[in-house]
Amino acid sequence: MLPRRSDYAGARRSWRQDVVAGFTVGVVALPLALAFGIASGLGARAGLITAIVAGLIAAVFGGSNVAVSGPTGAMAVVLVPIVAAHGAGIVVVVGALAGLLIVVGAICRIGRILAFVPWPVIEGFTVGIAVIIFLQQVPNALGVAKPAGTNNAVVAGRAVWTALAGSGTVAALGVVLVVVVLMVILPRLHRALPASLLAVAAATIGAQLFGLRVARIGTLPASLPLPSLPHVPTSDLGSLFGPALAIALLAAIESLLSAKVADGMSDAPRHDPDRELFGQGLANIGASLFGGMPATGAIARTAVNVRAGARTRVAAMVHSGVLLLVVFLAGGLVARIPLAALAGVLMVTAVRMVEPHNVRAVMGATRGDALVLCVTAIVTVAFDLILAIEIGVAVAAGLALVSVARAASVEPEAIETEVDADVEHELLHQHIAVYRIGGAVFFGAAQRFLTELTAVSDIKVVIIRCSGVEVIDATGAHALNETIAELEGRGVTVLLKGVRPEHRQALASAGAIDRLASEHHQFDTLDAAIAHARMHVQRELPAA
Repeated sequence: MLPRRSDYAGARRSWRQDVVAGFTVGVVALPLALAFGIASGLGARAGLITAIVAGLIAAVFGGSNVAVSGPTGAMAVVLVPIVAAHGAGIVVVVGALAGLLIVVGAICRIGRILAFVPWPVIEGFTVGIAVIIFLQQVPNALGVAKPAGTNNAVVAGRAVWTALAGSGTVAALGVVLVVVVLMVILPRLHRALPASLLAVAAATIGAQLFGLRVARIGTLPASLPLPSLPHVPTSDLGSLFGPALAIALLAAIESLLSAKVADGMSDAPRHDPDRELFGQGLANIGASLFGGMPATGAIARTAVNVRAGARTRVAAMVHSGVLLLVVFLAGGLVARIPLAALAGVLMVTAVRMVEPHNVRAVMGATRGDALVLCVTAIVTVAFDLILAIEIGVAVAAGLALVSVARAASVEPEAIETEVDADVEHELLHQHIAVYRIGGAVFFGAAQRFLTELTAVSDIKVVIIRCSGVEVIDATGAHALNETIAELEGRGVTVLLKGVRPEHRQALASAGAIDRLASEHHQFDTLDAAIAHARMHVQRELPAA
């Protein structure tokens, strides 16, 4: 998981492209870092520090050559209730704990496990995050103080009501409008233009020239603070573990998703998920030591980096260097940026986070996928991001189990033979039933399996073909045991054909093998099973 020389393979040839890409990403990241810092409740300073420190550490230690890390909208949303409950000072402790959890997860190799989060959950999560980010910016966009409350929809509604009552400012709305219009128009003129930075610059210049009375970012540090260890009483660590785990999960999922997006856009080597987690864990620890906020891989900045021509990690490092120069050389100018301008940037960013073609693809796939997306989005907005992921994954898993259970089949099979049809009809079709079990015989399908197999009548021998069984669990094996017990109790002989070696232990543990009338009632071929069944029937026919 440590850096290696191969991380910079080709850097001698592509360093010019990497520098240009890094500068481009740095310009794009500046307003976003400031905005996400403010949105989290920690201030623009925290967002800028995080983009510099976490961006550099993740670039060196992360698992992707072109991914860019820093503060993100999703993380800002998670931090708001933590800041409200524990205060801004506790975030550095929670961020450091989250970083340690991510490092431990990387060492335990859970990177590939987290990659299995269903796509509908990710899209629903993204939609919910976009709605929350938009709602959070309503007070700044209207030029009113943020009303009390924790529910974003309620807070936004109160802000609108306060503005309508005459407390809002037309100037703030004007600034937002200028930013939105420029961010929409500029990319259409030329895709390479840093639309968000130019929009913020134009809004700031306009606010200065016209003397608009709007809230500003305020003073920023003229240099990076010295790193320091966060201090928290040991008695409080237990209460902080939950928020730290939530941040760690979000950082891990969003970072791996960002790295995966980078793989699809770039011809660079594919990312290493465990190393990516390792790098993100160190990045969060480093950002916390410098007084920043938790960070994740940033999908939008990663996409800009790739499109700008990045080939190696040098680009992400240059991005952090550009932001560091801003701290040293342009802190006074940045302090004059109106909060309404950053609100406009975040509102446009929130709208662009939702990709309509992806949402349509999920909604049009199956009803289950549409349900998972909607549930995840609603829970994200109404309750909590991590709860939304948990519920979304649980719903997706439940629907998958139902689908697998329905795919399990218990079907009667006709027996073809070349002997006299009348005799065969008498011996086999009336007294011998052959059932083929297919798919997964587990707890979701066990009851239906039991009901269908025991519904036979006027049968002396039942042959159960097990070769089509892909998966069988303890519940499925127990259901087969009960089926054999009921049939044997009614005088029906049960023969098993084609039990796979990997399933034999489960059946034996459940008692299904011992439940057979004879240990010889297991067969490898259907012909042998039919011959044995015919012998049983012929032996009993005279008595009938």
